[in-house]
Amino acid sequence: MMAAAALRPHKSSPARVPTRCVAALCAACFLVGVGVVNRYWPVPEPHPGCPDKAGPDHSRAVLNQASQTREVVMALDKTISDIEMRLAAARAAQAMSQGMSPGDSDSEGDQGTARRRMSFVMGVFTTLANRKRRDSIRQTWMPQGDQLRRLEDKGVVIRFVVGRSANPNLENEVDHAIDMEDEEYSDILRINHVEGYGGLPMKVQMFLSTALTMWDADFYVKADDNVHVNIGITRSILARHRMKPRVYIGCMKSGPVVAKNDSKYYEPDHWKFGTEGNNYFRHATRQLYAVTRDLATYISANRHILHKYSNEDVSFGSWLIGLEVEHVDERSLCCGTPPDCEWKGQAGNPCAASFDWNCTGICNPVERMTEVHRRCWEGLGAEGHAQSLTFDSQ
Repeated sequence: MMAAAALRPHKSSPARVPTRCVAALCAACFLVGVGVVNRYWPVPEPHPGCPDKAGPDHSRAVLNQASQTREVVMALDKTISDIEMRLAAARAAQAMSQGMSPGDSDSEGDQGTARRRMSFVMGVFTTLANRKRRDSIRQTWMPQGDQLRRLEDKGVVIRFVVGRSANPNLENEVDHAIDMEDEEYSDILRINHVEGYGGLPMKVQMFLSTALTMWDADFYVKADDNVHVNIGITRSILARHRMKPRVYIGCMKSGPVVAKNDSKYYEPDHWKFGTEGNNYFRHATRQLYAVTRDLATYISANRHILHKYSNEDVSFGSWLIGLEVEHVDERSLCCGTPPDCEWKGQAGNPCAASFDWNCTGICNPVERMTEVHRRCWEGLGAEGHAQSLTFDSQ
């Protein structure tokens, strides 16, 4: 083997080119290539008859395409929002079918298609001690007994909304009095809310949560117990927006943010609204406002994480300000007391709700509700409540 290897011809290793020569040669080739390209293939000038892709027309086309894409994305977002709110209602229905109370479920909603769809559910907010105010309303614009049931047959539910005392028990005279009053009139909705604790924003949320589990309605309405309401006109106003999924109706305002803590309307979160002297965003005044079922479901389902400002109406408006919601500024929901509502009624534009702005309701409502009803009721000249129930049910 060694002899054979010795007989093979010996191959010498190839000569190596120095690295510096290779680098210089590459650089020279590159420069020659650049010169040739620039010499024989010049960049063509744009022809007058050819459109410039980088010109204004092309830019407009790109912007139009981007705008169309944005519209598609917004439409998709709306669809997703609708599905999420309906899903929340479905989950609430399932929770109720399993025997869970409104306070136990994360979201409350429709219990199915078995219930008849109502036109609206109105909660008249009152307190444990406001028996005289409730009686003044019972004696004027709110029907009682069989008339109240006939009103519900027409698709309208009205209840006084009352929470509970801090220490409810069988010996508590205040809670017992409310129970006896409800037994007598059957027009009180008790909710799982401690009166005075957490303020009105929390009470509004619990009203919506409870009402959603009991009635399926197009609208859910909140009113105060010192406001005069014309039921038929209110129903007519709401009916105009019945086919819209997300509507927020009321007398819209945007009052100043109060930063002084000695004021009744002091806002602890005033810093969130910028510098001193700024106003709140637009929201409905608290005396009476309404939302569609989808929005009521949204608030109910998310009530644990929705921020509560010091004022109820500001809180409610903040829960909707970031959603795709139509704000309807309906001025007939905030007419003045006589002679204002009286003049408008005589002119053929009767008011849906009347109160005094300076009192945030009817001043001395127990004493004056009868007078306001006599002069501003939608059924002027009629005999009692019967004619107030004859409004068109369509």
